[in-house]
Amino acid sequence: MSDLDPEDAKLVTLARSVRARNNAAEGAAVRDLDGRTYNASTVSLPSLKLTALQAAVAMAVASGAEGLEAAAVVTEDSRVDGESLAAVRDLTPSGPVHLANAAGEVRKQF
Repeated sequence: MSDLDPEDAKLVTLARSVRARNNAAEGAAVRDLDGRTYNASTVSLPSLKLTALQAAVAMAVASGAEGLEAAAVVTEDSRVDGESLAAVRDLTPSGPVHLANAAGEVRKQF
């Protein structure tokens, strides 16, 4: 994480924390244009399924965010699914989405 912007590194830390706290497959965090952060883990209910990134984006939008600066996803998967990326891109066409493993090592940026 040393080559990440400190604010983006904070997103990875928040995503790692929520993932560990909830013992979830994924954790995610986003930062809105005002610098506020939102983090969430995977939601898996019989009637509602959201990826961690979708849940974090939904929290930001529900709180009035009009755009995002950056996002991070912590998972052991090697990719971020297309619908999750689309949710971010609805609010920011070019902000980075960092994909990190459980140790916080960023493997890819979208």
